[in-house]
Amino acid sequence: MSLDEPVRGSFAYLEQPGLFSVPPVEQLRLFIEGRLPAPPLTHLSGLVVEEASEGTTTWSIPASPRWRTAAGVFAGGMLSFVADAALAGAVFTKVPTGTMLLSSDLSMNFLAPARPSSEKLIARGTIIDVGRRQGLSEARVEDAHGTLLAHATSRCVLQPMPFDPPPAPKAFAPVEPTGFDTPDPYLRPDEGEVIPQEEWDELSGLDLVHLWAKGDRPKPPNCSLLGLRFVEASEGHATLAMPASLWFCTGFGTFYGGALTAFADAAINAAVTTTLPPRTSFGTLDLKVNFLRPVTPDARDLTADATVEQRGRTVAVSTVRIDDADGKRVAMASGSALISEGRPWAPDPASS
Repeated sequence: MSLDEPVRGSFAYLEQPGLFSVPPVEQLRLFIEGRLPAPPLTHLSGLVVEEASEGTTTWSIPASPRWRTAAGVFAGGMLSFVADAALAGAVFTKVPTGTMLLSSDLSMNFLAPARPSSEKLIARGTIIDVGRRQGLSEARVEDAHGTLLAHATSRCVLQPMPFDPPPAPKAFAPVEPTGFDTPDPYLRPDEGEVIPQEEWDELSGLDLVHLWAKGDRPKPPNCSLLGLRFVEASEGHATLAMPASLWFCTGFGTFYGGALTAFADAAINAAVTTTLPPRTSFGTLDLKVNFLRPVTPDARDLTADATVEQRGRTVAVSTVRIDDADGKRVAMASGSALISEGRPWAPDPASS
C-alpha cells in the first residue's frame, strides 16, 4: 500500500519559515507558480490549487480510478476531498497576515455521481463572510465537462498565530522537481477490485462486507488508496480504521480535513451497505462533518464508528464518530443516502 512507503513532498513552512509573513493570497499563488514544494497530499491524490484571488479559490483533483468504490463509482467523500480545499482556501485569501485558519464544519449536498470519465473534479470556493474570528464560504464542485456534482458550505475559525513569523525572503526561487522511481500513488494502476454487478445481485451488502473484513475479497480501490480497513461490521453498523499518515498533510503541515471527511463518508457508506439486500444500490444525498480537534499525523490508527440510525424503505440516515489512537474524538458526522432496491449500480459510460 502506498501509505506504507516513505512520504513524498515536504512542508513549505519548514523550507521557507518566512512564508507566514506573506499575505495569504500570495502564499497560494506561490504554490500555483511552483515556488513552494508540493506537500504529501498532492503527491498522494493530485490535489492542487489552480487559481487564487481575494475571496475565491479554485482547486482540482484528477478523477483517478483509484478513487472508485466497490461499486465502481466515486463516493461523495471524494467530492468532499476537493471541496474542503476550495472552501478553506477562499476564506484564507481574506484573512490578515499571521492568522491561522481551522476548519470547523463542512456540509455537502450531492447532485450527480462522479466517475473516472469525469476526468477531473474542480471545486470553486467563494467567501460568504469573513469576520475577525470566523469565516463562511461556499463551493461548487463540477467535473471537466461542466456537470455540477455537488454544492458545499463551510465555517472556519480564525486565530492569530502563537508566534511572530520571521521576515519573508525577497524572492521565492522555483522549486526543482524531485524524481521518483515510481509514479505518485494516484497515477498508479489500480490496487483493489470493483465487485461485478453479478455479485451485488446474488449477495447482500452485509455478506460482502464480511467477505472484505475476512480478506476473502480484494479491497476496493479507494480503500487501498486511503489505507482503509474494516475493523468490525454487523447489520447497520461498521467500524473502519485509517492511519493518521503524513501522506494526508497539507503544505502547512496540518492533517487535511478533506481526508477526515472522506474517511467519515467511507464509514457511513460501509454501514449503509450492511443494510442492503441483493440487487440494491444507493447514492449519498448529503454529508455534514464537524471537526472537533486537530489530528496529529503520528501514523497511528484513526477509528470511524458508523451506525445507520434510521433505515426507511428509500432513505437511510447515519452517524459516525471518529477517534484518534488515544481515544480522543476528532470529528463527528451525519449523512443520508437514497436506497434504490432492484436498481443496479450505474456503470461508467467510459468503461462500456
